Amino acid sequence: MNPLLTSAIIAVYIGILAFLGYKAHQQTRSSDDFLLAGRRVHPFVMALSYGAAFISTSAIIGFGGFAAAFGMGLLWLVFANIFFGIFVAFIFFGLPTRRLGLKLKAQTFPEFLGRFYQSRLIHGLMAFIIVLFMPLYASAVLIASARFIETTFGLDYNVSILIFSALIAVYVILGGLKGVMFADAFQGSIMFAGMLLLLLFAYGKMGGVVPTHKELDKLPATVAQQFEELTPKLESIRKLDTSDANVADESLEQWAANMNKQAKALAADAKPESEALAQYVELRKDEKAAATIDNHLVVSKISQNGFQGWTRFPVTGTKLFYVMLTSIICGVGIGALAQPQLAVRFMTVKSDRELHRAVVMGGVFICFIVGTAYLVGSLTNVWFFREDGHIAMTSVSDGNLDKIVPTFIHRALPPWFGLLFTLTLLSAAISTLSSLFHAMGSALGRDLIECSIMNKTENSSIPLMKVCVFLSLIVTTILSFYMPKGIVAIATSTFMGLCAVSFLPMYVAALYWKRVTRAGAIASLVVGFAFSFFWMTFVQMPKGELPALLCKLFLGQDSLLAAPWRWIDVIVITLPISAITLIVVSLLTKPRAAEETIEQ
Repeated sequence: MNPLLTSAIIAVYIGILAFLGYKAHQQTRSSDDFLLAGRRVHPFVMALSYGAAFISTSAIIGFGGFAAAFGMGLLWLVFANIFFGIFVAFIFFGLPTRRLGLKLKAQTFPEFLGRFYQSRLIHGLMAFIIVLFMPLYASAVLIASARFIETTFGLDYNVSILIFSALIAVYVILGGLKGVMFADAFQGSIMFAGMLLLLLFAYGKMGGVVPTHKELDKLPATVAQQFEELTPKLESIRKLDTSDANVADESLEQWAANMNKQAKALAADAKPESEALAQYVELRKDEKAAATIDNHLVVSKISQNGFQGWTRFPVTGTKLFYVMLTSIICGVGIGALAQPQLAVRFMTVKSDRELHRAVVMGGVFICFIVGTAYLVGSLTNVWFFREDGHIAMTSVSDGNLDKIVPTFIHRALPPWFGLLFTLTLLSAAISTLSSLFHAMGSALGRDLIECSIMNKTENSSIPLMKVCVFLSLIVTTILSFYMPKGIVAIATSTFMGLCAVSFLPMYVAALYWKRVTRAGAIASLVVGFAFSFFWMTFVQMPKGELPALLCKLFLGQDSLLAAPWRWIDVIVITLPISAITLIVVSLLTKPRAAEETIEQ
């Protein structure tokens, strides 16, 4: 596409964001304006802002790549997003949160619960957890955005991250939450249009809904059949391999995987050390043969973990089953209920009626955006296989799942759509990141420094908030340079799960259980966070294969527990423990005095 036109369109887009930030800056006169957008946001703006903050490039790129690798079982996350993230969140959490937040005069989510329980400790611990762990989620969103720009425009990954960070800093620091929500509504509209066109183009490119889904369903069998046809040739080469006495005892897949490693380790002009390796390297010069081998090895590997095909849910009780069900579906679906940057939006509207009006708009928005991402992610296997004989996972360099959807967009769709989708992903990334930076900045400035350390309960200092937003952005940007490849989906579910186990029990109790006590809430928060930190660092293996970080570092083993426990997400184990702790400690401690009780 014409570089001049591309630059002009992106310049207009950035100009609109700058204008919205400036407009919000003019209307931001108090801490209520900066932190809660003045509590008078229109339901349409609130719904789009909630949806745009909820759905980021981690959903489109990260989870789209996860669906490309492991299939449409991820569509259950769409149901979880709508049921928990919209229906339960707006109806059972939104209304009482808005009312109670107004009574408490709370400006942030930690302040909301801190004031309800009249506890600086709760307030400070919540802020600490947000400041410490939200950069993990924010960096995942930033990485997904930078990967798309890198793939589409060939711009250096590090440069992409810096450009994103600078752009977001401008309007978040200028306009606070009002600027964030104005921009979210604009960007949510772009996201909806972009995903609609992506769905139409994807099905149109692949021949329609029914033929495409049928071909995807048969693809594992097709991959196996192609490898079977190549087996005689591979067996003849294996007979020449005398490098190891155990070669004859290996499966053909194990032998081929080993030969792949040797072939890749060869320098471009190096001569193979054996006749077997020489013939294997020669065989891989045939692109179809190389794709057939790579496809089969990948499918064979993930099938051992429970994969049954891209149109089926993994085998019950397998590694992939637990990762998809507990980490992705439960971790993100339930975790959305206690997200600080989402919960605070319930306090931005002026009445219950506005929240009711926002439910339908928010539900349609999220259903369409994430549903399209997961569908198209799975279907990219069909296009890549038709185009060059590869499945999605073998079509990108080093098997990085975060590159699959960007590569499909870049190769399969018209150049002008690449630009439109760039704006879609820019919108998804910037809307979510701006919300996260605002949440981190307010947690650091308002909750941790002013309320917990300085014990200041009056209106917060807007300049301090802006400095803290900037510091949060710097930390997230630095972290993005060091995150491992293909980590976007896992980082997202990890943060959401951590918020759920730490905050959700005492949040629900604040809204619906009068017998809850301050001691019960503190115990729930401490136990939930401590046990979840232990589980994530000593037991749970990210992606079902990476070692638990501290367990590997201090004990030299991948996990303290055997399968299937090492594959089960923290939210499934720790959320019940956190909830039971709250109930038991509350029942064993003295009820709050009447003057401490706030009508729920």
